[in-house]
Amino acid sequence: MDTVSVRVAPARSASSAADARRDARAFLDGLLPPVTAEAAGTVLLVVSELVTNALRHAGGAWSLELTAHPDGIEVAVHDPSPQAPRLRTPDLNGGTGGFGWPLVNRLARATAVTPGPSGGKRVSALLSR
Repeated sequence: MDTVSVRVAPARSASSAADARRDARAFLDGLLPPVTAEAAGTVLLVVSELVTNALRHAGGAWSLELTAHPDGIEVAVHDPSPQAPRLRTPDLNGGTGGFGWPLVNRLARATAVTPGPSGGKRVSALLSR
């Protein structure tokens, strides 16, 4: 299998995490050989977490990039904020979050935060296929 990549157009809406999951599902459904159901679920969860972080912490503008490698799927979200995600103690009572970035780091083989060439950043996670 060769490397396959798709870039989803930038989005801005309250339903954009759901839109991102829909686009990721379509991407995964088109891959040969197909990914396992478990791997697909992990990809969709990471897409949701990274897009939600962009919505909550980076002003809401984002774009999604998905790349299929022979042994993994890379999920990357670009957003305009230069601020890197940070690990923090999850808020169990106040509903302010703190669960997403630790979850992404636990599920991914590797994560990276790369500054964008004209500001912002790219947050990526490499997941097992």
